[in-house]
Order: sequence, then C-alpha cells, then structure tokens
Amino acid sequence: MPGKIAIIGAGPGGLAAAMLLASKGYKVDVYEKQPFVGGRNSSFQLDGYTFDVGPTFMSMPEIAEEIFLEAGRNLHDYLDLKELPMMYELVFPSKNVKMYRDPSRMKEEIERHFPGDSKGYDAFMKDTRVKMDHLRPILQNKMDHYYEYLSFKILKALPQLSLGKSLYDVLSQYFNHEELKLGFTFQAKYLGMSPWECPGAFSILSFMEHEYGIFHPIGGVNQLSKAMAQAVEELGGSIHLGNGVKKLLIEKNKKVKGILLEDGKEIHCDEVVINGDFSHVMTNLVDEGVLTKYSPKKLAKKKYSCSTFMIYLGVNKTFDLPHHTISFADDYKKNVEEITKSKILSDDPSIYIQNASVTDPTLAPAGKSALYILAPVPNNISKIDWEKHEQTFRNLVLDSVEEKTGFKDIRKHIEAERIISPINWENDFNIFEGATFSLGHHLTQMMALRPHNKFEELENTWLVGGGTHPGSGLPTILESARITTTMLMDETPLASNKTPASSANAL
Repeated sequence: MPGKIAIIGAGPGGLAAAMLLASKGYKVDVYEKQPFVGGRNSSFQLDGYTFDVGPTFMSMPEIAEEIFLEAGRNLHDYLDLKELPMMYELVFPSKNVKMYRDPSRMKEEIERHFPGDSKGYDAFMKDTRVKMDHLRPILQNKMDHYYEYLSFKILKALPQLSLGKSLYDVLSQYFNHEELKLGFTFQAKYLGMSPWECPGAFSILSFMEHEYGIFHPIGGVNQLSKAMAQAVEELGGSIHLGNGVKKLLIEKNKKVKGILLEDGKEIHCDEVVINGDFSHVMTNLVDEGVLTKYSPKKLAKKKYSCSTFMIYLGVNKTFDLPHHTISFADDYKKNVEEITKSKILSDDPSIYIQNASVTDPTLAPAGKSALYILAPVPNNISKIDWEKHEQTFRNLVLDSVEEKTGFKDIRKHIEAERIISPINWENDFNIFEGATFSLGHHLTQMMALRPHNKFEELENTWLVGGGTHPGSGLPTILESARITTTMLMDETPLASNKTPASSANAL
C-alpha cells in the first residue's frame, strides 16, 4: 500500500507538505542538509542577538491558519502574531511616507504628501479586491495543463492578469505622483523583479498588505518553520537534520524509487517531494542526460530573480524608528535596471531595514537592537566578484542607511555582524546562481509554464516551494504545499482516507 513519502528540504514548503501528509496518515520523512529547519525561513543567533535569515513579516496568515487547521492544529497555539498598524515607512529623497493598513489613516497620509491621489487609493483597493477574488482559483489550484485555462473560473480570471501591462503600468492607472506609484510597486522586489517588467497581475502584492495587514511573530518569522516542524513530529513525521540528499534514485523509466543521502545511505520510498531550490536540485541531484525539458543547458537559459546582499547587525543601542523602513535610491529606475538588466553594483542602492526589536524584545538584549539590512543586487549570472567587492559594498550600504534614515552612527555601536552575499546564497544555501527568489515570475515562467507541482519529467516526484506553481513568497509557497499534497493524496490515497483530499481545498 503506498504511503511512504520522502521530502527533500525542511523549508516552509516542505514542512507544510509534511504536516498535511502526516496528518492524513502517510509515513513522512523530511531530509534536510542543514542542522536547522527553515531554509531561507530559518534563524541564527549571534552573541545574544537573533535574526531571521530571510522573510521578515507574515502576510495573509490565514493561509497558515488553514494549513494548521487541515492538519488538526491551531496556528496560534504555536505562534504569537503581532500586527503592525503602521506597516512600514518609505524614505524618498524629498519625503518620508508612512504606510498604514487603516484606510482612513492611509488616505490622510496620501493627501499630506500626494494631494489628490487618495481617490486613486480607493479605486485601487476596490478594483484589486475584485482581481484578487478572480485570481484565487489560479493561486489555489494546479495549473499543469493548458486545458485547465479553459475552466470557467480560470477563463474568468485570465483578464485580471493584466496581460501586456507591467506592474508599474497598472499602478499608473491609479496614481499621478511618481513616488506613490513606487510605494505600491516596490513589492515586485519580493519576486526579485523590476516593477517595469513584473506582470501587472502582481498588483495583488501591495493590495494584500493593505487589505490583510502584515504581522510579526514574536521570535521572528522563523517561528513559522519551527512551529510546522514541531507539528510534523507531533503528527508522527520525522525530520532528519544534517542529512543532505546527494542524488535521486531513478530507474530507467524515469521512475524515482528513493533518494541517496550524502552519507551513502539509500532511502526507498513511494513518492518524493522536493522542496530544494528547483534549478539547483535538477542540476545537482539528477544525472545529466536524464532530463530534457529542464536539462542543465535549458535551465541556464531561464530567467532568474535578482539576489540580495544581507547585513545582520547586533548594535548596543535602541532606535525609536519603524519596524520596517524602505529607503529608495535617488534614481530608483536606474537602480532597478542596474540590478536586473546591466547586472552591476549600484552606487546608490535601495535598501530595506528591519528594526524588529522595537516590536519584539526577545531578539536582542535589553537596550540593544537586532538590525536586518537588505540591498537587492544582481544574481551570480553577473559574475560579480563578491570576495573582492563585499566590504566596499557593505560600507556603501551602511553609508546610505546612515545618511538617508534615522539609523545614525550605526558603525559605532556594532557588537555582532554577519554578511550573506549572493555567493553565500549559492554556496551555503544551495540557491542556483544566488537568485534568492528562484525562477523569475515572467509570463513565460508562470502557471502551466512554471515547473509543475507534479513534476512532469520524473515519475513519483512532486514539487513545492518558490520554483513551482504558484511562485515565490511565503503565502504562495504555503499554497504550493496545499496544491501538491492535494494532488498526491488524490492520486495515491491511503485505504484509511475515505474522503478525497481535494475536498479539503475546494473553492
């Protein structure tokens, strides 16, 4: 009887899949190369400070709530979520703009800085609410065949994709002031893309923040992965840390029968769920010559997201400044083009700063702060020599932070520091070309044109995470786990499961 599942990678997608499968009685084993869970959604400690490695806020927590509920658990038994009423502050060359979830406060702030554009905010929220409702079937269901575009719900949703329009084009329909447009399009960076190239459908990203709010789990967003890992083990699943996978065990008919661990042990199973970075896995865990559609040569020609340059600082002072700050380059479009097109390091980078200690006292000793600083940069296709440029770029970023924001004299107060550059993302986190947000979300790499949740080139092989449908970002990664496990359970049901898995996720 089928039911033994091996999951490669203990990132949020793999852990969510493990929860759902274990809760339905499948024998689940998760194999993780690192000695910790979470992948890019993990944490680390440094001299008494705690840092999230990657994601720094939760959006649409109801998705996580639903997944825990489907697994017979309550998310809030594991996480203490705090909503941020003032979501973030935008620092432009001429003004600072606070972005609120509350529509009244948001419109007041818009009129203060961008007279006349508050009506555009109302129109944007109204129209995108409709768009979001129409796009849910795409985001919550498999899209692995072209004929699925012909279903009534999908046909109804397709016009909402804003085909032929960029994210910037869509927001230009609502706002006249350039800086306000950027305030609703910079979220394209969550996908590692330019607002001038990102498909207009992704106007839902800023809408989601304003409609549903953004939340901070006490202890950091890493607590989500730790909560899912705890739930997996409570449900009878096993997580094997420090157990990297070297190869997929593939028979001549391209049927995967298990995995080969780095220690030489073979694990045989009925199905394999892959949560590793898609292009890294397919170029390293599969022998050359096995894949055709996603051969190493073809993967090298795909479009990939940008990377990120990370500085994590423990400083011996506090800042009465927002939890989240985004500092824009003086010429934002030039900065974005340097990252995504010319692939060079900017002299004036845009920078994100998280000052989570203002909300969460658990992250730093009393009177001190854990600062997280991120600058989007080109991925490693750029061939930038990070060993040569790391310290110069680090100083440039800190200069910009000190000059443009209220985080003054940071260098004088640093007690602990870690840098993760694109080459570290590639070598230490096994991310193809250091492209932090995986395959780009161009129309040619979305929906049925993205690697399928049921992987099309190998039997008994399934995908979760940012490299498959519906894409990158915590909410969509969690949705990928629901889509994939629903398909897997429908195709290989256990005798004890009398109700089809798809009924739990019906729209």
